[in-house]
Amino acid sequence: MKPLPNEIVLRPRFQLHIPKNKETVLSKFERSKENPFVTKRLDEHVFIKFNKKENHFWSPQLHIEIDEIDEISCKLHGVFGPNPTLWTFFMFVHFIVATLFIIIGIWAYSSASLGKTYHIQVGLMVLLVLIWFVLYFAGRSGKKKGQPQMQQLLDFMRNVIDT
Repeated sequence: MKPLPNEIVLRPRFQLHIPKNKETVLSKFERSKENPFVTKRLDEHVFIKFNKKENHFWSPQLHIEIDEIDEISCKLHGVFGPNPTLWTFFMFVHFIVATLFIIIGIWAYSSASLGKTYHIQVGLMVLLVLIWFVLYFAGRSGKKKGQPQMQQLLDFMRNVIDT
C-alpha cells in the first residue's frame, strides 16, 4: 500500500490485498479495543472513528470494506471521510447558498429587464460568492486539522491487520 500523500484530497481512498481469510480480518477489527478508537462492524463494513474525548469538529473517520477473493485472501477497500453530520451540514449550506444565488440572479435579471435598479441584487450575489469562498477555506482548514488523525487511523488499521 502506498503511503498517504502530503496533499490533502477529498475522501482519500486506498486498496490493500491481505493474505488472510476475510472473517479472520473482520473479527480482528471487532475485537480491537484500543484507545482512542471506536470500531463498529456491519456485515463486511468496518467503521473506525475517534472516541468522544479525542473527537473534535474536524475529526475524520475510516470506512473499510473487506471483500473475499478466495478462502485464504481478501481485499480491503478504505475511504477516509469527514463525520457524516459535518458533511451533510456543509452540503446543506452549499445548497442553500447556490439556491439563493440562482433566485437572486433571476430577481436581478427581472429587475434589469423591467428597467429597474438591480444594485441590491448584484450586491447580494457578490456577498453569496464571498460566503462560498469562506465555506471553501473553512473546509480546507478543517481537512488540514484532520490530517494527523487520518494518519492515526491508518496506523491503527495497519496494527490490527498485522496482529
